[in-house]
Amino acid sequence: MDCTKDYCVKDISLAPSGEKKIDWVSRFMPVLQHIRADFERKKPFKGVRIATTLHLEMKTAFLLLTLKAAGAEVSAAASNPLSTQDDVVAALAKAGVKV
Repeated sequence: MDCTKDYCVKDISLAPSGEKKIDWVSRFMPVLQHIRADFERKKPFKGVRIATTLHLEMKTAFLLLTLKAAGAEVSAAASNPLSTQDDVVAALAKAGVKV
C-alpha cells in the first residue's frame, strides 16, 4: 500500500492507467464536461469540503474531479472493494483528491 496523509492506495504508480480511463469516459459525458468547464471558471465550491462514499471507478472519478475543478476540497472513500478500480483511485490521489 502507498499511503500519505492525503491518500492510501494500492499502488500510486497505477495512476497513468487510471488517468487514461478517466479521460476516455469523460468523452462520453458531454453534459458533465460542460458543467466542469463552467465550474473551472466560476469556482462555485471554493472553500467547500465534499466527502463521498461511493464506487470508485472511472465515471464517479470524473464527477469527483469536476467537483474539485469547482474549487471544492474533495475526499472519497470506496464503498465496495469489488467495484473499486485501483488505477482510477491512484489517478484521483495524483490529482489531489483525498482517497
